[in-house]
Amino acid sequence: MTETSSQPVPQKSKQNLFQQLELDMRLLGMIGAFIVLCIGFNIVTDGRFLTSRNLFNLSIQTVSVAIMACGMVFIIVMRHIDLSVGALLATTSAVMAMTQTELLPNMLGMGLNNPATWAITLVVGLAVGTLIGAFQGWMIGYLTIPAFIVTLGGFLVWRNVAWYMTDGQTIGPLDSTFLMFGGTNGTLGTTASLLFGLAATAAAIWALWSARRSKAAHGFPVKPVWAETTLAGIISIAIMGYVFIVNSYAIPTRRLERMFEARGEIMPEGLVVGYGIPISVLILILVAVTLTVVARKTRFGRYIFATGGNPDAAELSGINTRMMTVKIFALMGFLCALSAVVASARLANHSNDIGTLDELRVIAAAVIGGTALSGGLGTIYGAILGALIMQALQSGMAMVGVDAPFQNIVVGAVLVLAVYIDIVYRKRLGAK
Repeated sequence: MTETSSQPVPQKSKQNLFQQLELDMRLLGMIGAFIVLCIGFNIVTDGRFLTSRNLFNLSIQTVSVAIMACGMVFIIVMRHIDLSVGALLATTSAVMAMTQTELLPNMLGMGLNNPATWAITLVVGLAVGTLIGAFQGWMIGYLTIPAFIVTLGGFLVWRNVAWYMTDGQTIGPLDSTFLMFGGTNGTLGTTASLLFGLAATAAAIWALWSARRSKAAHGFPVKPVWAETTLAGIISIAIMGYVFIVNSYAIPTRRLERMFEARGEIMPEGLVVGYGIPISVLILILVAVTLTVVARKTRFGRYIFATGGNPDAAELSGINTRMMTVKIFALMGFLCALSAVVASARLANHSNDIGTLDELRVIAAAVIGGTALSGGLGTIYGAILGALIMQALQSGMAMVGVDAPFQNIVVGAVLVLAVYIDIVYRKRLGAK
Protein backbone atom coordinates (compact mmCIF):
# COMPACT_ATOMS: atom_id res chain seq x y z
CA MET A 1 0.00 0.00 0.00
CA THR A 2 1.33 3.45 -0.83
CA GLU A 3 0.17 6.96 -0.07
CA THR A 4 -1.21 7.30 -3.56
CA SER A 5 -3.51 4.28 -3.26
CA SER A 6 -7.22 4.54 -2.59
CA GLN A 7 -6.83 3.24 0.95
CA PRO A 8 -6.26 5.95 3.56
CA VAL A 9 -2.81 6.27 5.13
CA PRO A 10 -2.92 5.67 8.89
CA GLN A 11 -2.36 8.92 10.76
CA LYS A 12 -0.92 9.13 14.24
CA SER A 13 -3.37 10.36 16.83
CA LYS A 14 -1.13 12.56 18.93
CA GLN A 15 -2.27 15.25 21.30
CA ASN A 16 0.36 17.99 21.38
CA LEU A 17 2.54 19.68 18.79
CA PHE A 18 5.81 18.05 19.84
CA GLN A 19 4.28 14.58 19.77
CA GLN A 20 2.91 15.12 16.26
CA LEU A 21 6.35 16.28 15.11
CA GLU A 22 7.85 13.20 16.82
CA LEU A 23 10.60 15.32 18.35
CA ASP A 24 12.76 13.89 21.11
CA MET A 25 12.11 16.01 24.20
CA ARG A 26 15.64 15.41 25.43
CA LEU A 27 17.00 16.63 22.10
CA LEU A 28 14.80 19.69 22.31
CA GLY A 29 16.14 20.34 25.80
CA MET A 30 19.71 20.16 24.52
CA ILE A 31 18.97 22.53 21.66
CA GLY A 32 17.27 24.88 24.12
CA ALA A 33 20.28 24.75 26.44
CA PHE A 34 22.61 25.53 23.53
CA ILE A 35 20.49 28.51 22.48
CA VAL A 36 20.36 29.82 26.05
CA LEU A 37 24.15 29.45 26.35
CA CYS A 38 24.73 31.35 23.12
CA ILE A 39 22.34 34.16 23.99
CA GLY A 40 23.71 34.44 27.53
CA PHE A 41 27.35 34.59 26.43
CA ASN A 42 26.44 37.02 23.66
CA ILE A 43 24.96 39.38 26.24
CA VAL A 44 27.91 39.24 28.66
CA THR A 45 30.45 39.60 25.82
CA ASP A 46 28.69 42.65 24.33
CA GLY A 47 27.66 40.84 21.19
CA ARG A 48 31.01 39.19 20.40
CA PHE A 49 29.86 35.58 20.87
CA LEU A 50 27.25 35.41 18.10
CA THR A 51 29.49 36.84 15.38
CA SER A 52 30.27 34.96 12.18
CA ARG A 53 33.94 34.85 13.18
CA ASN A 54 33.31 33.26 16.58
CA LEU A 55 30.70 30.82 15.30
CA PHE A 56 33.10 29.76 12.53
CA ASN A 57 35.86 29.20 15.10
CA LEU A 58 33.41 27.41 17.40
CA SER A 59 32.55 24.92 14.67
CA ILE A 60 36.16 24.04 13.81
CA GLN A 61 37.08 23.78 17.51
CA THR A 62 34.22 21.33 18.05
CA VAL A 63 35.14 18.92 15.25
CA SER A 64 38.00 17.01 16.90
CA VAL A 65 36.05 16.17 20.07
CA ALA A 66 32.84 15.53 18.12
CA ILE A 67 34.49 12.94 15.86
CA MET A 68 35.75 10.99 18.88
CA ALA A 69 32.40 11.41 20.64
CA CYS A 70 30.72 9.62 17.71
CA GLY A 71 32.93 6.60 18.36
CA MET A 72 32.44 6.87 22.11
CA VAL A 73 28.70 6.39 21.56
CA PHE A 74 29.33 2.86 20.28
CA ILE A 75 31.80 2.17 23.11
CA ILE A 76 29.38 3.23 25.84
CA VAL A 77 26.39 1.60 24.14
CA MET A 78 28.27 -1.71 24.47
CA ARG A 79 28.77 -1.00 28.20
CA HIS A 80 32.47 -0.12 27.92
CA ILE A 81 34.45 3.08 28.40
CA ASP A 82 37.59 4.47 26.76
CA LEU A 83 39.79 6.71 28.89
CA SER A 84 42.67 6.67 26.42
CA VAL A 85 41.20 8.72 23.55
CA GLY A 86 43.14 11.92 24.26
CA ALA A 87 46.41 10.04 24.72
CA LEU A 88 45.78 8.01 21.57
CA LEU A 89 45.11 11.25 19.69
CA ALA A 90 48.48 12.54 20.93
CA THR A 91 50.32 9.39 19.83
CA THR A 92 48.83 9.33 16.33
CA SER A 93 49.45 13.08 16.01
CA ALA A 94 53.10 12.48 16.91
CA VAL A 95 53.31 9.60 14.43
CA MET A 96 51.95 11.75 11.61
CA ALA A 97 54.15 14.73 12.50
CA MET A 98 57.28 12.57 12.58
CA THR A 99 56.24 10.86 9.34
CA GLN A 100 56.10 14.22 7.56
CA THR A 101 59.21 15.80 9.05
CA GLU A 102 61.56 12.85 9.65
CA LEU A 103 60.48 9.49 8.17
CA LEU A 104 59.55 10.45 4.61
CA PRO A 105 62.43 12.95 4.06
CA ASN A 106 65.09 10.58 5.45
CA MET A 107 63.85 7.28 4.02
CA LEU A 108 62.20 8.25 0.74
CA GLY A 109 63.56 11.73 0.10
CA MET A 110 60.05 13.19 0.17
CA GLY A 111 60.00 16.59 1.83
CA LEU A 112 57.08 18.70 2.95
CA ASN A 113 54.55 19.70 0.28
CA ASN A 114 55.36 16.70 -1.89
CA PRO A 115 52.06 15.67 -3.56
CA ALA A 116 52.18 12.26 -1.85
CA THR A 117 53.33 13.37 1.62
CA TRP A 118 49.91 14.17 3.03
CA ALA A 119 48.33 10.95 1.68
CA ILE A 120 51.06 8.69 3.09
CA THR A 121 50.87 10.55 6.39
CA LEU A 122 47.12 9.96 6.64
CA VAL A 123 47.42 6.26 5.84
CA VAL A 124 50.17 5.76 8.42
CA GLY A 125 48.35 7.71 11.14
CA LEU A 126 44.97 6.06 10.59
CA ALA A 127 46.55 2.60 10.45
CA VAL A 128 48.46 3.15 13.72
CA GLY A 129 45.33 4.42 15.47
CA THR A 130 43.25 1.48 14.25
CA LEU A 131 45.87 -1.07 15.31
CA ILE A 132 46.24 0.42 18.79
CA GLY A 133 42.47 0.50 19.21
CA ALA A 134 42.16 -3.11 18.04
CA PHE A 135 44.90 -4.18 20.45
CA GLN A 136 43.09 -2.58 23.37
CA GLY A 137 39.83 -4.17 22.20
CA TRP A 138 41.54 -7.57 22.04
CA MET A 139 42.69 -7.25 25.65
CA ILE A 140 39.17 -6.29 26.70
CA GLY A 141 37.29 -8.83 24.60
CA TYR A 142 39.54 -11.87 24.65
CA LEU A 143 41.63 -11.42 27.80
CA THR A 144 38.53 -10.13 29.64
CA ILE A 145 40.43 -7.26 31.27
CA PRO A 146 37.91 -4.52 32.17
CA ALA A 147 37.82 -1.67 29.65
CA PHE A 148 38.31 0.83 32.47
CA ILE A 149 41.67 -0.73 33.39
CA VAL A 150 42.90 -1.28 29.83
CA THR A 151 42.12 2.24 28.70
CA LEU A 152 43.34 3.80 31.95
CA GLY A 153 46.63 2.04 31.25
CA GLY A 154 46.42 3.31 27.68
CA PHE A 155 45.89 6.83 29.00
CA LEU A 156 49.27 6.63 30.75
CA VAL A 157 51.11 4.63 28.09
CA TRP A 158 50.16 6.43 24.89
CA ARG A 159 50.52 9.95 26.27
CA ASN A 160 54.11 9.20 27.20
CA VAL A 161 54.82 7.25 24.01
CA ALA A 162 53.95 10.46 22.15
CA TRP A 163 56.32 12.40 24.41
CA TYR A 164 59.23 10.02 23.76
CA MET A 165 58.62 10.01 20.00
CA THR A 166 59.09 13.78 19.84
CA ASP A 167 61.36 14.27 22.90
CA GLY A 168 58.62 16.46 24.28
CA GLN A 169 59.13 19.05 21.53
CA THR A 170 56.66 20.79 19.26
CA ILE A 171 56.96 19.38 15.73
CA GLY A 172 56.33 21.71 12.80
CA PRO A 173 55.78 23.10 10.27
CA LEU A 174 53.55 20.48 8.67
CA ASP A 175 52.66 19.76 5.05
CA SER A 176 50.53 22.52 3.50
CA THR A 177 47.99 20.08 2.05
CA PHE A 178 47.75 18.29 5.40
CA LEU A 179 46.98 21.66 7.05
CA MET A 180 43.86 22.00 4.89
CA PHE A 181 42.10 19.47 7.17
CA GLY A 182 42.30 21.85 10.13
CA GLY A 183 39.81 24.61 9.38
CA THR A 184 40.91 28.08 8.33
CA ASN A 185 43.60 26.72 6.00
CA GLY A 186 41.07 24.61 4.12
CA THR A 187 37.53 25.68 3.27
CA LEU A 188 35.17 25.18 0.33
CA GLY A 189 34.76 28.88 -0.44
CA THR A 190 31.43 30.69 -0.64
CA THR A 191 30.15 29.33 -3.97
CA ALA A 192 30.93 25.67 -3.30
CA SER A 193 29.55 26.04 0.25
CA LEU A 194 26.27 27.41 -1.08
CA LEU A 195 26.00 24.53 -3.54
CA PHE A 196 26.81 22.04 -0.79
CA GLY A 197 24.17 23.58 1.47
CA LEU A 198 21.52 23.34 -1.25
CA ALA A 199 22.50 19.73 -1.98
CA ALA A 200 22.45 18.83 1.73
CA THR A 201 19.04 20.46 2.14
CA ALA A 202 17.65 18.56 -0.85
CA ALA A 203 19.10 15.29 0.49
CA ALA A 204 17.56 15.87 3.93
CA ILE A 205 14.12 16.60 2.45
CA TRP A 206 14.39 13.54 0.21
CA ALA A 207 15.31 11.38 3.22
CA LEU A 208 12.24 12.60 5.13
CA TRP A 209 9.94 11.99 2.18
CA SER A 210 11.49 8.59 1.45
CA ALA A 211 11.03 7.51 5.08
CA ARG A 212 7.39 8.66 4.98
CA ARG A 213 6.68 6.71 1.79
CA SER A 214 8.35 3.62 3.21
CA LYS A 215 6.20 3.75 6.35
CA ALA A 216 3.05 4.29 4.34
CA ALA A 217 3.93 1.44 1.97
CA HIS A 218 4.13 -0.97 4.90
CA GLY A 219 0.97 0.29 6.58
CA PHE A 220 2.66 2.10 9.47
CA PRO A 221 1.18 5.35 10.82
CA VAL A 222 2.81 8.52 9.47
CA LYS A 223 2.98 12.08 10.71
CA PRO A 224 0.59 14.65 9.25
CA VAL A 225 1.88 16.39 6.12
CA TRP A 226 2.14 19.69 7.96
CA ALA A 227 4.38 18.05 10.57
CA GLU A 228 6.68 16.66 7.87
CA THR A 229 6.77 20.06 6.20
CA THR A 230 7.61 21.77 9.48
CA LEU A 231 10.50 19.37 10.14
CA ALA A 232 11.79 19.88 6.61
CA GLY A 233 11.65 23.63 7.14
CA ILE A 234 13.55 23.46 10.43
CA ILE A 235 16.28 21.28 8.90
CA SER A 236 16.55 23.53 5.83
CA ILE A 237 16.87 26.67 7.96
CA ALA A 238 19.55 25.04 10.12
CA ILE A 239 21.64 23.95 7.12
CA MET A 240 21.37 27.15 5.11
CA GLY A 241 21.75 29.27 8.26
CA TYR A 242 25.13 27.67 8.95
CA VAL A 243 26.18 28.19 5.32
CA PHE A 244 25.21 31.86 5.59
CA ILE A 245 27.26 32.24 8.79
CA VAL A 246 30.47 30.72 7.44
CA ASN A 247 30.11 32.56 4.14
CA SER A 248 29.73 35.82 6.06
CA TYR A 249 33.09 35.40 7.81
CA ALA A 250 35.49 37.27 5.52
CA ILE A 251 39.11 36.25 5.03
CA PRO A 252 41.35 38.99 6.53
CA THR A 253 42.67 41.39 3.88
CA ARG A 254 46.35 40.73 4.55
CA ARG A 255 45.83 36.95 4.39
CA LEU A 256 43.89 37.33 1.15
CA GLU A 257 46.71 39.42 -0.30
CA ARG A 258 49.23 36.68 0.53
CA MET A 259 47.00 34.11 -1.16
CA PHE A 260 46.98 36.18 -4.35
CA GLU A 261 50.74 36.77 -4.09
CA ALA A 262 51.33 33.01 -3.81
CA ARG A 263 49.58 32.63 -7.17
CA GLY A 264 51.56 35.49 -8.69
CA GLU A 265 48.49 37.73 -8.90
CA ILE A 266 47.51 41.14 -7.53
CA MET A 267 44.42 41.27 -5.34
CA PRO A 268 41.72 43.61 -6.69
CA GLU A 269 41.20 46.61 -4.44
CA GLY A 270 38.28 46.28 -2.04
CA LEU A 271 37.80 42.54 -2.67
CA VAL A 272 35.96 40.69 0.11
CA VAL A 273 35.92 36.87 0.15
CA GLY A 274 34.24 34.62 2.71
CA TYR A 275 35.71 31.43 4.08
CA GLY A 276 32.82 29.06 3.51
CA ILE A 277 32.42 25.60 5.08
CA PRO A 278 35.65 24.24 6.62
CA ILE A 279 36.87 20.90 5.28
CA SER A 280 37.11 19.64 8.87
CA VAL A 281 33.36 20.19 9.28
CA LEU A 282 32.77 18.18 6.10
CA ILE A 283 34.82 15.35 7.63
CA LEU A 284 32.60 15.45 10.74
CA ILE A 285 29.46 15.38 8.59
CA LEU A 286 30.80 12.38 6.68
CA VAL A 287 31.63 10.56 9.93
CA ALA A 288 28.22 11.37 11.42
CA VAL A 289 26.25 10.24 8.36
CA THR A 290 28.32 7.07 7.97
CA LEU A 291 28.03 6.02 11.61
CA THR A 292 24.31 6.84 11.71
CA VAL A 293 23.75 4.59 8.69
CA VAL A 294 25.90 1.91 10.34
CA ALA A 295 23.88 2.15 13.56
CA ARG A 296 20.46 2.07 11.90
CA LYS A 297 20.84 0.11 8.69
CA THR A 298 23.55 -2.53 9.14
CA ARG A 299 23.89 -5.83 10.95
CA PHE A 300 27.00 -4.50 12.71
CA GLY A 301 25.01 -1.60 14.15
CA ARG A 302 22.16 -3.85 15.29
CA TYR A 303 24.66 -6.15 16.97
CA ILE A 304 26.21 -3.21 18.85
CA PHE A 305 22.89 -2.14 20.34
CA ALA A 306 21.76 -5.71 20.96
CA THR A 307 24.96 -6.48 22.83
CA GLY A 308 24.68 -3.31 24.88
CA GLY A 309 21.04 -3.98 25.69
CA ASN A 310 21.65 -7.53 26.92
CA PRO A 311 25.17 -8.99 26.49
CA ASP A 312 24.22 -12.49 27.66
CA ALA A 313 21.23 -12.75 25.34
CA ALA A 314 23.32 -11.39 22.45
CA GLU A 315 25.98 -14.04 22.98
CA LEU A 316 23.40 -16.80 23.25
CA SER A 317 21.83 -15.65 19.99
CA GLY A 318 25.13 -16.21 18.18
CA ILE A 319 26.73 -12.75 18.21
CA ASN A 320 30.51 -12.91 18.66
CA THR A 321 30.62 -10.27 21.38
CA ARG A 322 34.39 -10.60 21.79
CA MET A 323 35.07 -9.77 18.16
CA MET A 324 32.49 -6.98 18.35
CA THR A 325 34.52 -5.48 21.18
CA VAL A 326 37.69 -5.61 19.08
CA LYS A 327 35.88 -3.95 16.17
CA ILE A 328 34.39 -1.05 18.11
CA PHE A 329 37.71 -0.25 19.81
CA ALA A 330 39.47 -0.47 16.43
CA LEU A 331 36.87 1.99 15.12
CA MET A 332 37.51 4.22 18.13
CA GLY A 333 41.24 4.13 17.40
CA PHE A 334 40.60 5.07 13.77
CA LEU A 335 38.45 8.03 14.84
CA CYS A 336 41.09 9.15 17.36
CA ALA A 337 43.63 9.23 14.53
CA LEU A 338 41.19 11.14 12.33
CA SER A 339 40.68 13.63 15.17
CA ALA A 340 44.46 13.93 15.44
CA VAL A 341 44.57 14.96 11.78
CA VAL A 342 42.03 17.72 12.41
CA ALA A 343 43.55 18.87 15.71
CA SER A 344 47.19 19.02 14.57
CA ALA A 345 46.22 20.61 11.24
CA ARG A 346 44.22 23.29 13.07
CA LEU A 347 47.20 24.05 15.33
CA ALA A 348 49.61 23.76 12.32
CA ASN A 349 51.94 21.58 14.41
CA HIS A 350 52.12 18.70 16.87
CA SER A 351 52.41 19.95 20.45
CA ASN A 352 53.18 17.93 23.55
CA ASP A 353 49.86 18.79 25.21
CA ILE A 354 47.59 18.08 22.25
CA GLY A 355 44.47 16.16 23.28
CA THR A 356 44.93 16.87 27.00
CA LEU A 357 41.65 16.31 28.90
CA ASP A 358 39.89 15.24 25.69
CA GLU A 359 38.87 12.08 27.56
CA LEU A 360 36.65 14.19 29.80
CA ARG A 361 35.25 16.21 26.91
CA VAL A 362 34.49 13.20 24.71
CA ILE A 363 32.75 11.19 27.44
CA ALA A 364 30.85 14.29 28.56
CA ALA A 365 29.72 15.01 24.99
CA ALA A 366 28.40 11.46 24.54
CA VAL A 367 26.60 11.44 27.89
CA ILE A 368 25.16 14.94 27.49
CA GLY A 369 24.00 13.79 24.05
CA GLY A 370 21.86 11.06 25.60
CA THR A 371 24.09 7.98 25.52
CA ALA A 372 23.12 5.82 28.50
CA LEU A 373 26.04 4.69 30.67
CA SER A 374 24.03 1.53 31.36
CA GLY A 375 24.37 0.65 27.67
CA GLY A 376 22.00 -0.02 24.79
CA LEU A 377 20.99 3.59 24.03
CA GLY A 378 22.70 6.45 22.22
CA THR A 379 22.67 8.56 19.06
CA ILE A 380 25.41 10.04 16.89
CA TYR A 381 23.67 13.38 16.40
CA GLY A 382 23.16 13.66 20.17
CA ALA A 383 26.90 13.22 20.78
CA ILE A 384 27.74 15.93 18.23
CA LEU A 385 25.27 18.31 19.82
CA GLY A 386 26.77 17.45 23.22
CA ALA A 387 30.24 18.29 21.89
CA LEU A 388 28.94 21.58 20.52
CA ILE A 389 27.41 22.48 23.90
CA MET A 390 30.67 21.64 25.67
CA GLN A 391 32.72 23.75 23.27
CA ALA A 392 30.27 26.66 23.45
CA LEU A 393 30.50 26.53 27.24
CA GLN A 394 34.30 26.57 27.21
CA SER A 395 34.62 29.18 24.47
CA GLY A 396 32.12 31.44 26.17
CA MET A 397 33.90 31.19 29.52
CA ALA A 398 37.23 31.93 27.81
CA MET A 399 35.78 35.04 26.18
CA VAL A 400 34.42 36.21 29.51
CA GLY A 401 37.85 35.72 31.07
CA VAL A 402 37.24 32.67 33.26
CA ASP A 403 40.46 30.89 34.27
CA ALA A 404 41.18 27.49 32.69
CA PRO A 405 41.06 25.58 36.02
CA PHE A 406 37.59 26.93 36.75
CA GLN A 407 36.49 26.05 33.21
CA ASN A 408 37.39 22.42 33.93
CA ILE A 409 35.49 22.60 37.23
CA VAL A 410 32.39 23.74 35.34
CA VAL A 411 32.80 21.01 32.70
CA GLY A 412 33.11 18.35 35.41
CA ALA A 413 30.01 19.66 37.17
CA VAL A 414 28.06 19.71 33.91
CA LEU A 415 29.03 16.06 33.29
CA VAL A 416 27.72 14.97 36.70
CA LEU A 417 24.55 17.01 36.22
CA ALA A 418 23.99 15.52 32.75
CA VAL A 419 24.23 11.98 34.14
CA TYR A 420 21.77 12.83 36.91
CA ILE A 421 19.31 14.36 34.42
CA ASP A 422 19.67 11.27 32.24
CA ILE A 423 18.83 9.00 35.20
CA VAL A 424 15.76 11.06 36.12
CA TYR A 425 14.63 11.27 32.48
CA ARG A 426 14.84 7.52 31.93
CA LYS A 427 13.10 6.75 35.23
CA ARG A 428 10.18 8.94 34.17
CA LEU A 429 10.01 7.24 30.78
CA GLY A 430 10.02 3.87 32.57
CA ALA A 431 7.24 5.06 34.86
CA LYS A 432 5.10 5.89 31.84
